[in-house]
Amino acid sequence: CCKPLCLMLADESDHETLTAILSPLIAEREAMKSSELMLEMGGILRTFKFIFRGTGYDEKLVREVEGLEASGSVYICTLCDTTRLEASQNLVFHSITRSHSENLERYEVWRSNPYHESVEELRDRVKGVSAKPFIETVPSIDALHCDIGNAAEFYKIFQLEIGEVYKNPSASKEERKRWQATLDKHLRKKMNLKPIMRMNGNFARKLMTKETVEAVCELVPSEERHEALRELMDLYLKMKPVWRSSCPAKECPESLCQYSFNSQR
Repeated sequence: CCKPLCLMLADESDHETLTAILSPLIAEREAMKSSELMLEMGGILRTFKFIFRGTGYDEKLVREVEGLEASGSVYICTLCDTTRLEASQNLVFHSITRSHSENLERYEVWRSNPYHESVEELRDRVKGVSAKPFIETVPSIDALHCDIGNAAEFYKIFQLEIGEVYKNPSASKEERKRWQATLDKHLRKKMNLKPIMRMNGNFARKLMTKETVEAVCELVPSEERHEALRELMDLYLKMKPVWRSSCPAKECPESLCQYSFNSQR
C-alpha cells in the first residue's frame, strides 16, 4: 500500500493557482519516471523505477486536471464519452474509454480545429475536452461514491417495499411520490434524517444502518419482506469494509475473501 509523500492544498476552482502549484511537481514527476534508482541490497545492486498513480481525486478535480468541461457538461462522465441522454437510456453497459493521452490529442484538435468545423461540431468531436490536461489520473471510484451509489439504490428499494410494488408493478407516479413522502417523513421522525434533493455522503452513511432498516420495516406490511430487507442490509454491511479500506488484503482479509460470494447472493 503506497503512502503519500506530501500533502498539497489548492482550490481546484482557481485554475491559475492550481497549475502554478502543481506544474513544477508534475514536471519533476515526469523526470523521475524516466530515471532509475540503483541501490545495493544484501550485496546485490538492484534497480528501481518510479511509478506514480493519480487516484482518489473527486470528479471536480479530475475534470480540472484532465481538461474536461465542468460537471454541468452534456458529457457527464469522466471515464467515458457518454452524454446525459445516452446515460439516461442505458444505466448499465458502459466501458472506461477516456485516457490522458486521448484527452491531450482531443485538446490539440480543440485548439487547432484542423477540420474547420463549427463550435458545436468541434465540441462533439472532442467529447467535452476544453482545456489542456496536465495531470494523468487513473480511472477509479472512491469509497464516498460507492456509499452514495449504494444508498441511492437502497433509498429506492425502501420506497418500493413500502408501496409493495411486487404486487402492483404498474403503480402511477403519484403513488410512487406518496411512498417517497411517507419514507421521508418516517426517517425524519425515527432517524432524524431530513429529506434531501440529492444523495450525499452524510445522508448515505446514516441511511445505511440496521437501525434504518428496522425503522423502514415498520412501514412494510409483510414479515417475509422484513427478513429480506434485513438480510440485504446485513450483506451490505459485511461488504462495506472492502471498499472503505485502503488495503483490504491487510485490513479486512476475511471480508475480502467473502466479498465475491456475498456479491452473488
